[in-house]
Amino acid sequence: MPRRGPAMATTSTTGSTLLQPLSNAVQLPIDQVNFVVCQLFALLAAIWFRIYLHSSKTSSFIRHIVATLLGLYLAFFCFGWYALHFLVQSGISYCIMVIIGAESMHTYCFVFALGYLTVCQITRVYIFDYGQYSADFSGPMMIITQKITSLAYEIHDGMFRKDEELTPSQRGLAVRRMPSLLEYVSYNCNFMGILAGPLCSYKDYITFIEGRPSYVTQASENGKEEAQQGRADPSPNAAVSDKLLVCGLSLLFHLTISNALPVEYNIDERFQATASWPTKVTYLYISLLAARPKYYFAWTLADAINNAAGFGFRGYDRNGVARWDLISNLRIQQIEMSTSFKMFLDNWNIQTALWLKRVCYERASFSPTIQTFFLSAIWHGVYPGYYLTFLTGVLMTLAARAMRNNFRHYFSEPPLLKFLYDVITWAVTQVSISYTVVPFVLLSVKPSLMFYSSWYYCLHICGILVLLLLPVKKTQRGKNAHENNELSRPKKFDERESSLGQNSFSTPNNICSQNQDLGSRHSLLTQ
Repeated sequence: MPRRGPAMATTSTTGSTLLQPLSNAVQLPIDQVNFVVCQLFALLAAIWFRIYLHSSKTSSFIRHIVATLLGLYLAFFCFGWYALHFLVQSGISYCIMVIIGAESMHTYCFVFALGYLTVCQITRVYIFDYGQYSADFSGPMMIITQKITSLAYEIHDGMFRKDEELTPSQRGLAVRRMPSLLEYVSYNCNFMGILAGPLCSYKDYITFIEGRPSYVTQASENGKEEAQQGRADPSPNAAVSDKLLVCGLSLLFHLTISNALPVEYNIDERFQATASWPTKVTYLYISLLAARPKYYFAWTLADAINNAAGFGFRGYDRNGVARWDLISNLRIQQIEMSTSFKMFLDNWNIQTALWLKRVCYERASFSPTIQTFFLSAIWHGVYPGYYLTFLTGVLMTLAARAMRNNFRHYFSEPPLLKFLYDVITWAVTQVSISYTVVPFVLLSVKPSLMFYSSWYYCLHICGILVLLLLPVKKTQRGKNAHENNELSRPKKFDERESSLGQNSFSTPNNICSQNQDLGSRHSLLTQ
């Protein structure tokens, strides 16, 4: 769902005003109404696309053309002529790839795409509508930027670097030929993901469009994943129905409860002066909990649209149940039950976390965690609150890693002690996350610092003390073959949660290695 800031957006929009009567009826800004209606239209179009333009009876050329034209229509309906930025950014990036070549295209595309996005964000925020946190053209550009940079690195890996220099995940995602202009624009601007994503790999998208036979994996009795060939992709109807139910509940929660629990009330002077500390902590958690359903709605609906088109199937689990989570962006249960900062990050905005890992974390020459958080802040936009959140996030992540590495093993047994540890770490994690992301919602420096000062910067101080007093174990990020095998090996949930030092942005079931001989995708996490 498009985000709201302190002030509700007016009825102005850069896109179509055709739905203004509906906007007035539901008392929501027209840009938000346009967004939701276009996504619902995309859902219906996805069903039509899967049934009537299935790869078995339609050429990939036609599927590319239709997917692109529908995507551009939705973009122009929502954003008007601002949607031309999508084509300009994609077109110039493609020219850079063709002219520069595989050796350096990743660097030039990264700098251009991120720079173009940043310029657009600066003009939108500081020239046109600072603080109006409604639907705008920079949102889709954030996803297109991810796709441009991801594909540039994948082509660089596939056409320039040697296989032995790549990690298993890089080797599996590597692209061995330059895409055509149609394939490139279709990947960036298709109707399934142009408004809200999520990010997907180029190889996965092309495999879906071309309808090539897919090899899927299933966990066998000995715990290893076995490749299966010739098994048709199942119907996505059940998965789509479940996700639409989640969308409905999330939207209902957002429209009824979220507005009654504004995050801004945390800095209300009367509340700060009169509320007890337990009340402040409780309201902080509840208000940030109430702010999440709009993201649950937008990301789950986007996932459902892709599934409805037949995209997103990731094989079968050990019970033979189909898994439609190849490009899922969140896991709500794991988010709300997170017992560590890492566990929350692993399950929130999954595809963005994967993008940050692939283009920054595993390629950084120094301080990968700091560089990754900084890139995340730049990508999100130019509001000062973003940088306060991500600076705080670096501190919290490093402190949480130190605490877990030094103490977690003391609480593994007996079960009652482990349960008590989990309860305490859940409470600490939820409060820490809420404390960290308040500036992300408040946007500006003054209200953000007002909030932190009302809490006496207590969690900042605790994080600094932890880093100063506790020994920090140095970890490596998988430079050799043994470490690479460890990254691609299926792990149980608790084992994954305790390994933040291995990769701050590794995401459950998403860090996939593709075996080229089998053509199969292996999951990091056996669910």
